[in-house]
Amino acid sequence: MSMRLRALLGDHACTAALKNGSIKSDLVAFDFVDYSPTNKGFKPMVREQAFDVSEMAIVTYLMAKSVGKPMVLLPNVVVARFQHAYALYHARSGRLTPRDLNGKRVGIRSFTTTTGAWLRGILANDHGVDLDSNDWITFEDAHVAEYKDTTKRTAAGKQIVQMLIDGELDAALGEKSEHPDLRPLFADASAKEKNWFAKHKVLPINHMVVVSRSLSDKHPDIVREVQRMLKQAADDAPTAPRFTADEMRRSLDLIIGYTAQQRLIPRAYAVHELFDDATRPLQL
Repeated sequence: MSMRLRALLGDHACTAALKNGSIKSDLVAFDFVDYSPTNKGFKPMVREQAFDVSEMAIVTYLMAKSVGKPMVLLPNVVVARFQHAYALYHARSGRLTPRDLNGKRVGIRSFTTTTGAWLRGILANDHGVDLDSNDWITFEDAHVAEYKDTTKRTAAGKQIVQMLIDGELDAALGEKSEHPDLRPLFADASAKEKNWFAKHKVLPINHMVVVSRSLSDKHPDIVREVQRMLKQAADDAPTAPRFTADEMRRSLDLIIGYTAQQRLIPRAYAVHELFDDATRPLQL
């Protein structure tokens, strides 16, 4: 008889075969929960261990690990993308380049988003921005309740893109818009992404998959089967993110460094620390 697992996975190319039931197992059956957007489910997973298997933003996982949340990472990437296109500035007051961002008012949904951590790492390390000089304006709290948020929180009902349009912000991270008063902070973002990749050899990971520690401790065979099914679903999807073990290590190593640099976690972990005895041998 198969074990039923409560699972949170978004609708991605690499999860479709799992969610539509075309990949089956004698050991595992999934009861999928629905959150829209999927990241709304990360908070209950972190704070209440609401699911056995869950998609998870990598920065949220790093922060959760740093405060001892009982979750374990699987080496399965479900969302990965270049980040440069997800930054805007308010153009009516003149041209703003990444290097001009020092001291500016920058909006972001939460200071702890993975896209935000990637972009701040790029701004600080590739463009010389002093992140501590910025006036950070946020709209939501962190998924990890223990995080001490020192940013300025907006009033309820405020919207990040509208604040940027109204000139209440100079720039925003994690957003796209076609509004005529807004421009990409990184002009010709696709070219910038190619140059950044040539330098770092990294495709930024946004979301991976975690399992509860109790599942990993008590049923490592089930965890191995979950990982196998996730890998099969990704292998069968032509547009799914593709990472070799070395590519995954490079991406994880860089975001770990950025997350520590931004004081979201107390120290930089070695990549192998993100996994346990059940999950570490699966791919890394």
